[in-house]
Amino acid sequence: MRFMFVGDSMTIGRAGDYTWRYRMWQHLGTTGGGPYRIVGPRSELYDTAADAPTRHAYAAPDFPADARRHLAGWGEGWQHMAPLIGPAAGAARPDVLLVSLGLIDLGFYTRADETAANVRRFVERARAARPAVRMVLLPVIPNVRAEEDAPFAAEVALFNELLAKAVADLSTAASPILLAARPDGYDIRHDTYDGTHPNAAGEHKLAGEFAAVLHQAWGIGGPYRPAAGP
Repeated sequence: MRFMFVGDSMTIGRAGDYTWRYRMWQHLGTTGGGPYRIVGPRSELYDTAADAPTRHAYAAPDFPADARRHLAGWGEGWQHMAPLIGPAAGAARPDVLLVSLGLIDLGFYTRADETAANVRRFVERARAARPAVRMVLLPVIPNVRAEEDAPFAAEVALFNELLAKAVADLSTAASPILLAARPDGYDIRHDTYDGTHPNAAGEHKLAGEFAAVLHQAWGIGGPYRPAAGP
């Protein structure tokens, strides 16, 4: 089983972060139930000083290089990943895409309807490269801006509705797509370090939601149990 993480700044992480990708690697290693690989064209973390993905300083020294692979970027959203997913999926041959995208699109680039159209382009191009690929998509979790910017909050809510419709429209028996839920109890005041990006508690909750969907829908892995430590 080959997994690819696709995401924005919440997924790539900064230098010194654990990342929710690390939490998923721990989970799959203990409950995966069979051989698996994490694949993707990138492995770097974002360096805030350089404003570029140039670092490899993960907080966890036990996170092996071959498990750090991903297709995620700081400031990159659905509109950026739609052109990239075909070549990335063709080269890495993922069986399952775990996708967390949308907040950056709505915040800086595209309206809800335009973002939803990019979701559909992403799915089309992923399937062109991997016809039987499975996908789990996480809805946008409103961040601190949504508390102060009502039009932005409305765009987030509308996009999540359109995302659910896209999943219903596009999921097939050959290439199923599942919509995850907002992690139970996720609170931006306690689960992020800045109102947007997950801290250790948030990383566990994001990984736990993906793990729950994989286990409940497809029998992959088991219930999520955070490993000992931070």
